[in-house]
Amino acid sequence: MIDVKKIRDDFPILKRKINGNQLIYFDNAATSQTPQVVIDKISNYYSNYNSNIHRGVHMLSQEATESYEKSRRIIQNQFNAKSSNEIIFTSGTTHGINIVASGYSNFLKKGDEIILSEMEHHSNIVPWQMLCEKTGAIIRIAKMDENGVLILDYFKSICSNKTKLVLVSHVSNALGTINPIESIISIAHSNNAVVLIDGAQAAPHIKIDLQKLDVDFYVVSGHKLMGPTGIGVLYGKESLLDMLPPYQGGGEMIEEVTFSKTTYAKLPHKFEAGTPNISGGIALGTAISYLNEIGFDSISKYEKSLLDYSTFKLLEIDGLKIYGESNQKTAVISFNIESIHPYDLGTILDKLGIAVRTGHHCAQPIMDHFNIPGTIRASFSFYNTKEEIDIMVEAIKRAKLMLA
Repeated sequence: MIDVKKIRDDFPILKRKINGNQLIYFDNAATSQTPQVVIDKISNYYSNYNSNIHRGVHMLSQEATESYEKSRRIIQNQFNAKSSNEIIFTSGTTHGINIVASGYSNFLKKGDEIILSEMEHHSNIVPWQMLCEKTGAIIRIAKMDENGVLILDYFKSICSNKTKLVLVSHVSNALGTINPIESIISIAHSNNAVVLIDGAQAAPHIKIDLQKLDVDFYVVSGHKLMGPTGIGVLYGKESLLDMLPPYQGGGEMIEEVTFSKTTYAKLPHKFEAGTPNISGGIALGTAISYLNEIGFDSISKYEKSLLDYSTFKLLEIDGLKIYGESNQKTAVISFNIESIHPYDLGTILDKLGIAVRTGHHCAQPIMDHFNIPGTIRASFSFYNTKEEIDIMVEAIKRAKLMLA
């Protein structure tokens, strides 16, 4: 059982007031807040052993290297990767996707097909469009229904021996839908296609087992996992990472450099050119350890209770429509109120200290599907409460009267 009061004490920002009102933070799908233990880990690095890694014989460099590589091992264990060599530190999910998309520009040809789902974040659309422009490959779109659920039969119908890559989000950032990625991976592999899953919205809420999924690539962002911004992880099967060329050239990703020839370092360093976000990598391991202390089963159950409660309370408001009504969802609710623009409602909520996200959420194809300009999105974490939801609901009712 989660002790929410105790957990809230771990997050200093939750004590802040906005416009004289206690902050209510319901924008967790964009960025989660950071517990004090992670903040302290970053401060401790810069205060006590700030140094470049992998390159120095002196004590500070050795301590920094050990902490950084320890974090890589924590992440390996968290996601059950076979080897720490399969864990590549990146600046975030977008960076990880671009590494893979850039690498596959060497292997696709005109007429090859790749599949995206209709509910992808722009970060899992634009790099693949750029790839197709370079190679002549064709994008096919897996459709969703009016509940925001991927139509698995349709996906199966468009996946063929022409399909080379399948790129799908584990969880929709705009709708909260949990996609059936086990089935997607199985169907794709039966057609010899390689699968990349965008796990940015799933990893904070669901314990991921990469070996069980048998996924080829999986990408996450640290700032959605209670960690700092500017750090993320690309997982790839070792054989596929070995096949891909380096994404960037520079220091650290080399084995030997001469003016006549350069040979590249082995994994994972082949994809980690230059000085990385050392403090971010170290702190991400701390953030994941913190989440495991609470327990992902407990997190999932508690957040499900927040989702159910908020859904019930919001639907009591006349004229409110929820987008994304899958039976399998994380704690994300996107909604609109008839005749009220989402930006106007979000602005009033902000004046009352309630942080929600408004707009298309970098998922414009979803908004096009529903023929709307955007939504108000409330996304919850395990440090949120039902009392906060009650305050938001009453604030929406007040705003509705003001904007009517």
